[in-house]
Amino acid sequence: MAPPPPLAASTPILHGEFGSYPAHGPRLALTLTAQALHIQRLRPKPEARPRDGLVPLAEVSGCGTLQSRSPSDTAAYFCVYTYPRGRRGGRRRATRTFRADGAATYEENRAEVQRWATALMCLLRGVPLPGDQEITPELLPRRPRLLLLVNPFGGRGLAWQRCMDHVVPMISEAGLSFNLIQTERQNHARELVQGLSLSEWEGIVTVSGDGLLYEVLNGLLDRPDWEEAVRMPMGVLPCGSGNALAGAVNHHGGFEPAVGLDLLLNCSLLLCRGGSQPLDLLSVTLASGTRCFSFLSVAWGFLSDVDIHSERFRALGSARFTLGAALGLATLHTYRGRLSYLPATTEPALPTPGHGLPRAKSELALAPAPAPAVAHSPLHRSVSDLPLPLPQPALASPGSPEPLPGLSINGGGPELTGDWGGAGDAPLSPDPLLPSPPNSPKAPKLSPITEGPPEMQASLGPLPPTPGAPGASTWGPTDHLLPPLGSPLPPDWVTMEEDFVLMLAILPSHLCADLVAAPHARFDDGVVHLCWVRSGISRTALLRILLAMEHGNHLSLGCPHLGYAAARAFRLEPLTPRGVLTVDGELVEYGPVQAQVHPSLGTLLTGPAGRMGHNP
Repeated sequence: MAPPPPLAASTPILHGEFGSYPAHGPRLALTLTAQALHIQRLRPKPEARPRDGLVPLAEVSGCGTLQSRSPSDTAAYFCVYTYPRGRRGGRRRATRTFRADGAATYEENRAEVQRWATALMCLLRGVPLPGDQEITPELLPRRPRLLLLVNPFGGRGLAWQRCMDHVVPMISEAGLSFNLIQTERQNHARELVQGLSLSEWEGIVTVSGDGLLYEVLNGLLDRPDWEEAVRMPMGVLPCGSGNALAGAVNHHGGFEPAVGLDLLLNCSLLLCRGGSQPLDLLSVTLASGTRCFSFLSVAWGFLSDVDIHSERFRALGSARFTLGAALGLATLHTYRGRLSYLPATTEPALPTPGHGLPRAKSELALAPAPAPAVAHSPLHRSVSDLPLPLPQPALASPGSPEPLPGLSINGGGPELTGDWGGAGDAPLSPDPLLPSPPNSPKAPKLSPITEGPPEMQASLGPLPPTPGAPGASTWGPTDHLLPPLGSPLPPDWVTMEEDFVLMLAILPSHLCADLVAAPHARFDDGVVHLCWVRSGISRTALLRILLAMEHGNHLSLGCPHLGYAAARAFRLEPLTPRGVLTVDGELVEYGPVQAQVHPSLGTLLTGPAGRMGHNP
């Protein structure tokens, strides 16, 4: 049976009259379309131009159905969790609760809110709605299970607290099953995913900067079953300093440029919506012959110097790069080297002058606030909403005598802060009215990560031996475009030997959250974007390039020292005895390096494409 045709953005899907909660509020007319929930006041006085009458689905994380604890109340309740932008641009959590009371019995009112909740969740998850059939909970797929890995040292030491304060509530509202583990040391995430039972998860999401995802990627590709493992969808929720991939995801989702907490909330909203994109990966062979995999960049010269030398300013957050760039400009170095590349058969169209990306508001918190104290349990510190042996604090609604197990329609969620009634209103309880569809697969019980209850477990087998070189992989695809490092290159390669200020090979559009190095790049365009700056450039001209890169229009400046090429593979041979070389922001051994693009080898959790980030 063919799926129903997609609905137009303005086509009403559901329309109905609801009361408010608390009960003394106005009567409302709700209209649900593919893009938004429209709210109009009916009584006591209709509004010609409703205030707060439009809730874009791009701002909705999930919804829940509730029932009154008063036995005499036959109404059923429907709550929507939203994250609208405030007057100053930042997002804030808000809930809207509606009362279905048009029928005489609770069962009939319950069926109505169930219909609305199901339709809204289908729109959020991209599930087609039937054209002329009844909207029932059986339309919803089994909720996805995500493994979340958080680096507690990320984001000036605030990553864990931000995760618990913002990420966990939002993904619970969306009805996602999750298991969150705190990493304890370098390469801990790599070791975890090397032995992970892949069938138990629908995705692995890192809550950190780009470094933790680098560990996850190389752990997946360093397994005997790497061909299956690399298809595991990966996601990133930014709690680090650079957050390059998150910046690209944010742009793909159609949001305005953002940094800090705003970027985290945007990416969390996209994760709640579901959806993925093929992701190009870069196989990087280092001077010793070891190999690692990259989703982001290989850098040499000015940019890698700033990245590594600014590590001592990590407490400043993203401001460390601004300070590092200023110091780098003051002591500008040049590096002799040979850059060779295999040109792409079709190069992406360069952006036209004056059509760069808008600039993100800078995060200027130079004095880091002390991180709140967090109590840690031993071994793998974790939090989960899955039915596993993990004691976790119950979430209770304000004024309610007993804890509430969850509020989302899929069976897990946080409390409805500030939305649980007023004077004379009975408190509401979550109504678990959406069980698993009868024909849907049951979620298998997860096997343990490590011994020692009450720790939450996820499944690990024996770990393969870790290579001596950091990030080295012994498995993975063959680099059919690359001759052995040190061997002559084929004649269709282009070679230049110059004095360089910097060389950057990048896959996605963003080099950090507010630095757009390749504005025309896509996650699956099949090329690596090479940018280089030759010696002879003045400090003022280099600064102008860096400032223009914040808008993504540096390639339109016409600077004679700035070069660009789209390539399928490249080789870099530093001829300067000392220097800094990084892969995805991680320091690697200095010396000759070569890399090849493997198109669409990975999968990235991106959420739906937005208007600004739509790929043609």
